[in-house]
Amino acid sequence: MKKWFYTPILALLFSFHTNIYAQVDPDEMGAWYLYIINTRFKKDSLWGVQGDIQHRNFNIIGDLQQLLIRGGITYMPKESPLKLTFGYAHITNGTPGASMESSVENRFYQETSFPIKLARRIYSNHRFRYEMRYMENQDFRTRYRYGVFLNIPLKKIVMEPKTLYLSFYNEIFINGQRKIGEGKNVAFFDLNRLYGAFGYVFRKGLKMQFGMMRQTTNSFGKNQLQLSLHHTL
Repeated sequence: MKKWFYTPILALLFSFHTNIYAQVDPDEMGAWYLYIINTRFKKDSLWGVQGDIQHRNFNIIGDLQQLLIRGGITYMPKESPLKLTFGYAHITNGTPGASMESSVENRFYQETSFPIKLARRIYSNHRFRYEMRYMENQDFRTRYRYGVFLNIPLKKIVMEPKTLYLSFYNEIFINGQRKIGEGKNVAFFDLNRLYGAFGYVFRKGLKMQFGMMRQTTNSFGKNQLQLSLHHTL
């Protein structure tokens, strides 16, 4: 396996308060555990639902960084690869270490995603997301995100059951409103996430991925394990 695949990949932090960043240990491995689901209202319907639950830790387990519960209504126009989504997320943000303090964010989002197959066996998906964020003790905020996601089956050319594959993504986050209240500002560039993983297709509509993510901001970087279950009904 190539050397770069072993390079630890990303982590997390939030752009809330600078004092929170100061308490995060960038050398400590964190972990994210995810369940992601997509379904349609009925087999041939243009409308559907997507959602995910994410439990994020500053360490491997026990030190809650973030609990994210998100869901949205999807629409897929006829004869088009686009998927349009409008949704809502409720987020509980923890603090690193022994502190039990937390804060809440309510977030609405709109997104467009579309797949593109590259060559014979590279399956890509591109996602543009606009977020409207209501965070405790801050003014209303917005954020723009663009992510490209790649799945590459090994020894096969299709993502069928019993297929081992490689998965990669990179997503960049840009802040909209820079002023967040009480004379505080956030940077134009918020963060970047880079990820690499092995995946396995158990059956049609069910796959699992295990890999590493690195999350970086202008002043911070942290590595995180990521285990995710992807379910399409």
